[in-house]
Parts: sequence; structure tokens; C-alpha cells
Amino acid sequence: MQRNEDEEEDWSRPLPRDERVERQLFGQGHTGINFEKYEDIPVEATGEDCPTQINNFIEMPLTELVCFNIEMAGYKNPTPVQKHAMPIILNKRDLMACAQTGSGKTAAFLMPILNQIFEEGPPKNLPTQPRYPGRMKQFPMALVLSPTRELACQIYDEACKFSYRSRVRPCVVYGGADPVQQMKDLDRGCHLLVATPGRLVDMIERGKLSLEMVKYLVLDEADRMLDMGFEPQIRRIVLEDNMPPLGKRQTLMFSATFPKKVQELARNFLSNYIFLAVGRVGSTSENITQKVVWVDEHDKRSFLLDLLNAAGLKNAMNSRDSLTLTFVETKKGADALEQFLSKEGYPVTSIHGDRSQKEREEALWSFRTGRTPIMVATAVAARGLDIPNVKHVINFDLPSDVEEYVHRIGRTGRVGNLGLATSFFNEKNRNMAVDLVELITETRQELPDWLAALAKEVQVEHRSNNQRKYGGRRYGAGGFGSRDYRQIGRERGGSNANRSVPPPNFTSPNFATPYTGNHFMNTYRSNYGGNYAAPATDWWGN
Repeated sequence: MQRNEDEEEDWSRPLPRDERVERQLFGQGHTGINFEKYEDIPVEATGEDCPTQINNFIEMPLTELVCFNIEMAGYKNPTPVQKHAMPIILNKRDLMACAQTGSGKTAAFLMPILNQIFEEGPPKNLPTQPRYPGRMKQFPMALVLSPTRELACQIYDEACKFSYRSRVRPCVVYGGADPVQQMKDLDRGCHLLVATPGRLVDMIERGKLSLEMVKYLVLDEADRMLDMGFEPQIRRIVLEDNMPPLGKRQTLMFSATFPKKVQELARNFLSNYIFLAVGRVGSTSENITQKVVWVDEHDKRSFLLDLLNAAGLKNAMNSRDSLTLTFVETKKGADALEQFLSKEGYPVTSIHGDRSQKEREEALWSFRTGRTPIMVATAVAARGLDIPNVKHVINFDLPSDVEEYVHRIGRTGRVGNLGLATSFFNEKNRNMAVDLVELITETRQELPDWLAALAKEVQVEHRSNNQRKYGGRRYGAGGFGSRDYRQIGRERGGSNANRSVPPPNFTSPNFATPYTGNHFMNTYRSNYGGNYAAPATDWWGN
């Protein structure tokens, strides 16, 4: 970090333009939901003295640098999460924001953080640094934590866009890549750091980073960051590694879902925070048709082949406009299903946590470009990845909770496109029945009668045991991914956790014969055909 030169410069003043860098940063445009179609997305902000939302970027006191990069990135109007989050962040308030991936939340926190750094200039009173190479320690002003390598790289790419023509240098560190190369990159300077927790701790222990100058802390996909696997690392980073305490740093948390237990845990890292809930658009809107299909375990592979054949994907190559993402629960299961599909003649790749970074990048490239339009993935691909043209998400194995389900199906129906999510359900997934029924009903999707009946049965079982573990309504009115749990019980009528499941229609022929075999496939083929042709029957409800 060139401290003496930096302190003499005005960080809010743009540096000269570079056409080569502009093509590299902005040549691909930006992806996300087409919010021009969604003017009435509900937004709920709770907490003390919530700042007023904006309606356009010019209402914000943004620097010339940020305004220029907003224009270069092709952002015409702020998305709903940006309209509400940016004023909150610029007012230096802590924030817990619930908004789905693809809604513009990365830019919602990067733009105001960078704007404040541009205005404030370089950090003052930095410790004296050794002059010889290899022993430099970096003191980032902003830290963004991400649970996965892929999401970290995406955030870093966005940070490079919004810091273009500035003196702020973003860096990214994550596991699975060469630490020596990452340390060399850090030695060139680091003002904004994007990191996965494990590699960040490693770099701190190596003496390459100090968190004592961090003024802005962001936890992206915070619900996963604070689960049982990540919580100890997060606690160490925030509480034990010289990071400024509450009140001296601004903390922001973003995710598509914030269960109550995560909100309770997150309060340890926030001060007088505002909870922002932005209605779901892609993951559970009319953009995505959700189909829940009863498929016994031993029939899953056969049923999957039927779905892929109906889409015309056997021996298909370079189908970049029609991608299919299939989720399984385990790494072993991902490898096995990829091998099976490959032997059957399907162009397939896979991604999971045991793959090297190079293997994961190659798999994502092959999938994005349509070279292998089928990808088998574990939950590592469910969070944060923005992959255009995913027309179909298949839950070969359903997750154990509805929050993960929301993240998974949010991989399709993006950029205003239509999408399909098909989930294989059987007796192993009983615990998901009530939550799925509530979600499907809330989003006005087609509800199988057998699923409604099963959910009612599960509710009765838990009521009789005085352990009504399932059936608590996880989503509030308006299609929010979560509600501020501080407000639950304060509203008139108390908690809305007692919302009942719609009664099953016992006279329907589908009750006795769930979506299985020829019944579902005939419907699927007739409505979608090869390459997801336009449906003859309007399943989308348009």
C-alpha cells in the first residue's frame, strides 16, 4: 500500500480511463432479474429510524466515481433491494437484508461502501511497514466474507467494476487456490478484501493480513455463514482477530433466507440494526413453475432420464440456451450420477466441495458455455452463483430444509426468463411436506393433492406429540424470504405461525396416483417438448 502518496491524493477524484480495462470489466453487461417487470415487489424495513428509500440513483449523494461506474455497468434504475439498502448503508446503519440471489444485493452493498471509502480516503495511522518484499501486511478497510469460492470470485469481479478508475484495490482470497499467488497479489495492496473464512484465517496466521482497520464488514449468504459449520470461524474473525468492535465498524448481512435461529445468532455481530425484507422474485415467483413429483428412490435415475429425454438433451452439445442443473445431497452421489449419465450418452459435468478449484472452474465454464448443458451439483452451487440460461432445476435429492430449497430453485427463472423446478419427493422427505405446501400455496403454484394430504398428516402427528416442529410459517405475507423475528408476536393477532395447510382434495384422481411415470411425463412432454419449447398449455399462468 503506497501510504504517503495515497494520503496526498483525493480518492474521490477519478483516474484516467483505460479502454482495455473497460472492455474486460464491462463488456459482458450485468445479469440478474429483470426488475422492470416487478414494480410492485413488497419491501418491509423494520428497526429504529429507518432511512427513506430512494427511487433513482441521482437521489443519492454519490461520488463522481460511483456514478460513472453505475453507468458503465448498465444499471438504469435501482432494484428494490438497492432502493432501500443503499440509504441505510450510507447512513452508517447496521443491516440484515433478506433478498434473493440475483436481486442486485452485491451492488447494493458494494456501491455505498466504496462510495464512503472514496470520500474518506486512505486509512490513517497505519502501523509502520517493513520495506523489503514478502513481509508486508495489508490492512483492508472493507471485508466481505463469502461461504464459497465461486461466490467470492463473483463479488470480487463486481468490486473491480465499482472501484474502476479509483485508488481502491480489491483483492480476493479463497481456499483451493495457490496461497503463494494470493499472497503476491496482496503484496500489491488491498483496500477491499473478499474472502472465504478458512483462507482468511490462514492469511491472518501467516501475517499477511490484519483486520484492525476494517470499517465495513459484510457477510454474504449470512445464514449459511452462521450455521454450525462456519460459526466458529466467523466468531474468531469478528471477535478475536483485532477487528474493531460494534459501533466502530459497520456490519451488513445479506441472504435469501434468514431463519429465526440465524437472526438470533446474528444479533451478536450487529448493533441497532435494520431488518430489510425484499419480496422474492425469481426463486418463487410466477417466473418459475414448481413441480413436486413422487418418485421412489429406486426409480430416480429412470425418471431423470425421462426428463432429460423430454428436453432433448441426449447427445446434445453446445446447448448454452437450455441448461439443466441437477442437485444431489452428497459428493459421492454427485460423482455417481455424473458417471451414470455420461455412460448413458448425456453431456454432463459435476461440481462439489472435494473438487480442486481448477476442476470447479472448468466445470462451471463447460456448463455456462453449453458444452455440457447438464450439471450435477451439491449445495456448493446453490448459493450465489449467477448462471444465465438455466431453464430447469431438478432436485434429484431434496434438501432437508425449505431455505435450501429456495436457494436451489433460484438458479432458474433469472433475468426475467421462465424456468422450471422439478423436485423428486418420497417417504424420506416427509419433514419437508408442510413447508413445501406453504411455499407452493403462497406462490400460487399447482399443489399435488397427495402432498397436501401428507402435510396434513405430518401436522397431526406433531400436534399429537406436542412437538409441532414443522408447519411454522417461514415466510411472511408478500412473499418475503424471512420476517424480522423481533416483530413476530407484536403484530395484531400475534404470530402468524398457525397458518393452516389447505385441505387435500380426496376426490381428485391425483390423490391416489401422485405425479409418477407416464402421467407426469406425458404432461411434461406435451407442454415442454425438446429444449423446453413454448408450452401448449400455459403452466406459467401468464
